[in-house]
Amino acid sequence: MASATNTDVAEGKSIATIAYLTVIGLIIAFVMNGERKNQFARYHIQQSLGLALTGLALGIIGMIPILGWLISIIGFFVMLYMWIMGLMNAINEKQQPIPFLGKKYEVWFQNL
Repeated sequence: MASATNTDVAEGKSIATIAYLTVIGLIIAFVMNGERKNQFARYHIQQSLGLALTGLALGIIGMIPILGWLISIIGFFVMLYMWIMGLMNAINEKQQPIPFLGKKYEVWFQNL
């Protein structure tokens, strides 16, 4: 993935931050970045989309009695950590993958 320029970072910081604020924020950030094609915002939209889909998968796994519940509880805290790290990266103007799955999200959503 191409690295964002300083201008991209400055212009895309607010969109990147919005992307981490709920699924509605992700949709709003996606629409806001549609015309601008800001690389910094695009990167964080990809990371946030990955988090949202991982959360959805954990929710589905959580429907399985006992083992699914345990995985869901542990997953909640891991997801919370990943979300905080992603949000902090956007606020601090860093284009870094979130821990654990961030590199995978880069590959999976590279055409977004």
